[in-house]
Amino acid sequence: MQPTATVLVYSDDSNTREQVRLASGRRPAPDVPVVEFVECATPAAVLGELEKGGIDVCVLDGEAVPMGGMGLCRQIKDEVFECPPVLLLIGRPQDAWLATWSRAEAAVTLPVDPVEFAGALAALLRQKRLQSA
Repeated sequence: MQPTATVLVYSDDSNTREQVRLASGRRPAPDVPVVEFVECATPAAVLGELEKGGIDVCVLDGEAVPMGGMGLCRQIKDEVFECPPVLLLIGRPQDAWLATWSRAEAAVTLPVDPVEFAGALAALLRQKRLQSA
C-alpha cells in the first residue's frame, strides 16, 4: 500500500476546492505521497479537522467569506499545536506580504495554476516529511 498525505482544503467556493484537487492530481510530484483531500467550507470545520489530527498540509483560500484564509491561517498558527504547513491561495501577487503576515509557508495566486500549485504543495509535503523524520 502506498503512503498517503492528507491535505485539508478550505474555501467557501466549491469551484476553488475543485481547482485545488485537479491541480494536485493524485500525486503532485513523483517523490511525494499520494494525496487525500479533506474539504472544508467553514472555519469551524477547519478547526474541527485540525483538532482531530492527521492533516499534513492545509490549503486555505485567502478570498473565502465570511473568514478569509489569511486570518484563519494566523489563527491556527496561534492556536493549533504543531500546526501543519499552510499553502495560501491569494487573489493577486501584491497580496504576498499578507501571506507573510498570516505566517503561511507558501502562497500561490488564484485562479490556480496547476504547475505552480503542484510545485508549492509538493515542496510543503517534502518539508513535512523531513520534519517528521
